[in-house]
Amino acid sequence: MFSLRKLGVFGRTYRHLQRYNRILQVLLKYGFSDLVGRLHIDQYLESGWQRLGGTLPEENLARLSRPERLRLAFEELGPTFIKLGQVLSSRPDLLPPAYMTELARLQDEIPPVPWTEIDGVFQRECGVAAESLFPEFEHESMAAASIGQVHRARMANGQRVVVKVRRPGIAQLVAVDLEIFSHIASLMEQYLEELRGHSPSTVVEEFAESLHRELDFSVELANIQRFARQFRGNPQIHVPAVFPELCSSRILVMEYIEGIKASDTARLQAEGYDLSLVARRGANLVMEQIFRHGFFHADPHPGNLFILPGNVVCFIDFGQMGRLSRRDQEDFTALVMSLIRKDEHEMVSGVLRTTLQQGEVNRERLERDLLFLVDRYLYQPLDKLEAAKIFQDLLALVTRHHLSFKPSLYLMMKALSTLEGVGMMLDPRLQLFTLARPFMRRLQLERVQPRRLAEDAASLGLGYYRLLRVLPDDLRHILRQLQSGQLKLGFEHQGIAPLQQTLERITNRLAFAIVLAALIVGSSLIVLSGIPPRWHNVPVIGLFGFLLAACMGFGLLISMIRHRRM
Repeated sequence: MFSLRKLGVFGRTYRHLQRYNRILQVLLKYGFSDLVGRLHIDQYLESGWQRLGGTLPEENLARLSRPERLRLAFEELGPTFIKLGQVLSSRPDLLPPAYMTELARLQDEIPPVPWTEIDGVFQRECGVAAESLFPEFEHESMAAASIGQVHRARMANGQRVVVKVRRPGIAQLVAVDLEIFSHIASLMEQYLEELRGHSPSTVVEEFAESLHRELDFSVELANIQRFARQFRGNPQIHVPAVFPELCSSRILVMEYIEGIKASDTARLQAEGYDLSLVARRGANLVMEQIFRHGFFHADPHPGNLFILPGNVVCFIDFGQMGRLSRRDQEDFTALVMSLIRKDEHEMVSGVLRTTLQQGEVNRERLERDLLFLVDRYLYQPLDKLEAAKIFQDLLALVTRHHLSFKPSLYLMMKALSTLEGVGMMLDPRLQLFTLARPFMRRLQLERVQPRRLAEDAASLGLGYYRLLRVLPDDLRHILRQLQSGQLKLGFEHQGIAPLQQTLERITNRLAFAIVLAALIVGSSLIVLSGIPPRWHNVPVIGLFGFLLAACMGFGLLISMIRHRRM
């Protein structure tokens, strides 16, 4: 697990400062000097770049919109930023729609690593060269992304496989970037009041955990094995076989899939596939993952979906998987069903159960906005409803009310929206909500089955029993503290940090000014007293004092001008 440390801890290391400087240079290059200034991080720029703090981007970049420039900056800064942009593209609570749309275009494709470095990974992980394990191994990669690259190979038994290898050095780069992200997030909470309620530090921590799992190929191996168990015996889906004995945290070996990409509709039609059936099967398989198993493929884009003979659907790339607890499944289902029934009270309760609150919520206004959303969509014919559009408006609605869906639900809605796009390519008449309704109804029916009710009652009773067992001891402990006068109550005042920083800055400048004045007065007295040694009959110590005072005063003036605080 990555350790997210503050910049003060690692600020003395050259590696971090060099990378920080590179990040800030790119931000300035693409016209984000205002953000650099607001976060007060220009101190980490090399002196030659500090003069660029107020400049505009280059002429060819100035014609681009701000979201486009942000996407280009993320692409130039490499893997960690590309992954972060992809995460932010599904977070309307953090970014406006224009930024989300642009960041969704981020391409996770970069030049491949030379073969000698890939073979070095096998030497370190397996103790032998790659060609000692695979009689045939293609040196040229078939795909190269930010985390790893894929090569075709053949095993000794003739089985064709693909070998996914983690890029050398990527873990170290990601670790440095994540620590810098952590520092920038703390500065955002400190200086950007509009983001303080969204807790950027928490977003970075969640992103770090997700990226850590994606870097560890043994996690992806476990994901494939669990996914295969979920659909064991289902002839409508094929899950690639894996070879655990050849896998490690940096190497993943799986069956080579010879199929047709779901986006290649012309070839599918030419070879006689039933596109409508494929679209329904793919949608039903994702619904089953979400509403039955609570473990789903979080990135079902066309490149990760292959169609095999017999209209069989095959998912690949299991690095990004979503997980829903049974409670999250039921709460989201209840929210959707309440929207369909136009149950005002349950709609508001459903939104509050599935979201995290960042402040007081006006229930009446929330209810009114939800009813408007219902009136806008749910009286249209089913073939006119688009899940992606409804989810986008629902996400915008909860954001306006200072709410945010749980991260797992964001992933689920992103997966369903992506799936709808793929399904509509195969069959424009695909109705995602119609296909989802049976799964939601079954989930609701399971909730009221006698066995489930008995399990919930037993769990609730056990919880109360445990509470009653520890309650007497806890009460005795509190009473002893009261009797001995050791009970302490702590209060935390939110929002006082900016005032403290302002007062500290004022105090520091006053102290600086007093020292400066004392230096000038002392130097004047020394000059008037004529204390040797002298230069041109003027005491050298007094001249040095005047020179030092001039440098200090000039430095203070430059600092005040640069931060626009005279």
